Amino acid sequence: MITLTPDEVTKRFGPLFSQKFLVMVDEQNGRAEILEQCRARGPIEWDAMNRKRAGGAVEGCSVEGTSMVIAAKLGRHPVNFGAAAGEIGGQALEAVEVSGDEVITSWAGIAGAGVGVAACLPQAPGVIRAEYPGEEDLKIGGARTNHVRIVSPRYEKICIGIDDTDTKTEGATWVMALKCAGACTIPGVEFLNMRLIQLNPAVPTKTTNCVGSALNFAVRPDKAQALLDFVRAYVEQNTFSKDTGIAYHRGIGFIRDSPAFAEVKQEIMTVGRAEEAAREMGITFIDTNGRKGRIGALGAVLWGNRGIEAAGLYGEHL
Repeated sequence: MITLTPDEVTKRFGPLFSQKFLVMVDEQNGRAEILEQCRARGPIEWDAMNRKRAGGAVEGCSVEGTSMVIAAKLGRHPVNFGAAAGEIGGQALEAVEVSGDEVITSWAGIAGAGVGVAACLPQAPGVIRAEYPGEEDLKIGGARTNHVRIVSPRYEKICIGIDDTDTKTEGATWVMALKCAGACTIPGVEFLNMRLIQLNPAVPTKTTNCVGSALNFAVRPDKAQALLDFVRAYVEQNTFSKDTGIAYHRGIGFIRDSPAFAEVKQEIMTVGRAEEAAREMGITFIDTNGRKGRIGALGAVLWGNRGIEAAGLYGEHL
């Protein structure tokens, strides 16, 4: 085994194009999410298609601009790997394994895709070290095949839903949510994205558009409480409303479906029903008043990682 730091990889191959690498895990549900950012969109798109075709630990890939998120399963899995053709992918994720405070992802690539996994990805910010089986895996380009284990810090995922921070005359929840995310500078906490969730516009007690906000974070396990404390304090100190709701879910996805996904967009839900649905789905409220904002906060967490449809009316698609 040959072990190199990102600086040593850069020195050996020259600076390449990976700009971020981050792995979140949910051991209870056997899931992981891998976030990668590249300087250009083309390599991200090609890698996503080939990794999905190769299978292995990959369950799905999504691409936004020059970023990719891989939905993966924990453990080591057989891959359909080789020169890209038919059911074969030219780049593969063979395993995602948790080792204490670290996560080890195992990769294979052939030809240009081998350069990607052996030389480009290991020098990305977020990588601790890269482990190569032998010298042959450090010879890149041409028709060569390369294998590498990339070691990175263990992160978890937290989705925080916020609603009802405005009034008829002041405020906008999505503005408050983004300001909150920008103000969070806790080491070990990475802001991933935010979503606006369209709730039921027929609700009579809405402000105007009936929209909640979701903030997604990657967080080191020992920083989770600090993040939640910060968000609660920031929102409750800056809200214009007495009905503000704040909820969160710690983990990757939900292990079950719920009628509440449709209810928050189609029906007039009560606070009691929102609290019942939250208990069923492992969602926790952290606001201090327990009022109607909890309904929208629940909806924001439920839909905060379900794609662009979160911004639409129920059943609406682009």
